[in-house]
Amino acid sequence: QVQLVESGGGLVQAGGSLRLSCAASGRTFSNYARGWFRQAPGKEREFVATISWNGGSTNYADSVKGRFTISRDNAKNTVFLQMNSLKAEDTAVYYCAKGRSSGTSYYSVDYDYWGQGTQVTVSS
Repeated sequence: QVQLVESGGGLVQAGGSLRLSCAASGRTFSNYARGWFRQAPGKEREFVATISWNGGSTNYADSVKGRFTISRDNAKNTVFLQMNSLKAEDTAVYYCAKGRSSGTSYYSVDYDYWGQGTQVTVSS
């Protein structure tokens, strides 16, 4: 059974940092792009970051560029999101996803497996 499980979320003060991880099991995702998305209450899911199959390419939403870093460890079938200088507007449920192809994408339609999400709350 394919599973993606996010961890590392929690409550942090504005300006602080969190490191999210997403471990996949049941299938190797090393040949596919990975992504992070988030959804705040009352808002649509939005793109956060994406990484190509081998980590050679990364892309970020403008809102997190310079603050967040996506990385992956294919040997562990895991993708990470390092979040620094957190702001109150970063508060959301963060979702890990597997891409349909090897290249990066901003669009949720290009991802076919999703984790259950982990809550990130940033207090101001």
